[in-house]
Amino acid sequence: MIVDGKRALVEKLSRSQIYCDYEKAFTQTTGLSLAIRPVEVSQLAHQGKTDQSPFCALMGQSSESCAACLQAQREMSQQEGNGLRRTVCFAGLSEAAVPVRAGNETVGFLQTGGVHLRRPTAADFHRLSKILIGWGFDVHLSRVEDAFFRTLVLTAERFDAVLRLLSIFAEHLGAVSNQVLVQQTHAEPPNIVRAKQFIQEHQANDLTLTDVARAVNTSTFYFCKMFKKATGLKFTDYLSRVRVEKAKNLLINPNLRVSEIAYEVGFQSLTHFNRVFRRMVGQSPTEYRAHLVLVLAEESNRPDSRAR
Repeated sequence: MIVDGKRALVEKLSRSQIYCDYEKAFTQTTGLSLAIRPVEVSQLAHQGKTDQSPFCALMGQSSESCAACLQAQREMSQQEGNGLRRTVCFAGLSEAAVPVRAGNETVGFLQTGGVHLRRPTAADFHRLSKILIGWGFDVHLSRVEDAFFRTLVLTAERFDAVLRLLSIFAEHLGAVSNQVLVQQTHAEPPNIVRAKQFIQEHQANDLTLTDVARAVNTSTFYFCKMFKKATGLKFTDYLSRVRVEKAKNLLINPNLRVSEIAYEVGFQSLTHFNRVFRRMVGQSPTEYRAHLVLVLAEESNRPDSRAR
């Protein structure tokens, strides 16, 4: 997925109901701010958020401290692996970011933190104040000191537990990311809404960009630009995602062969279907079906399920 497509996905996820509900619950439960941000770092993840810690908000007012925070954010993004990223900022606060993966690609990060993992001391603030004075920090140090000592303190074990919850949510958010991308939003132009409806109704056909543009009475060139601007995706990528979502529903039926499903949803070859499905879901269609079987079996064996 290209950079613009990843940014568009993160933007849509940030506005989705599932993310908004989780962000509210996470902050109310932990006292920590939560943000979803793109992989590429262009601004501080929590900048402008009403629940941002007062200390971090103060640090964002200076170009030097802001640059130091951005650098810490970049370093987390650049850490290797697909798991949790952690760092300690110049002020000694711990931060963490969990990758959100759509299929095999990391599209963004859930980021939280800015906490003390032990009670701060006068010596800690003295060290920090020397750094800020060296930078020519123009906020009165008494305000910084008050905010520094009021910053949330968590034990390492409690912070680890918080991050485990975040990892679970990141995995779920990645799993529904494809659904979020293909959903219609009320803010979309009428032509885009009609185009998406047409694609949903004809996704099993050998559908082309020209077919859809003609269906909504626009030129192919104009429609291509308009569709990419509204969705963040090229037409072919969007069509593939619609087909994959339909395939995921059909894979629930054990009587349908994978090859039948591939052609049913509009793919012209099984090889292409397998490649696209794995890229978007992170599993082959066969692996995804096997996982569904396990989940359904576990659900049916739950005592409350049997009681019903």
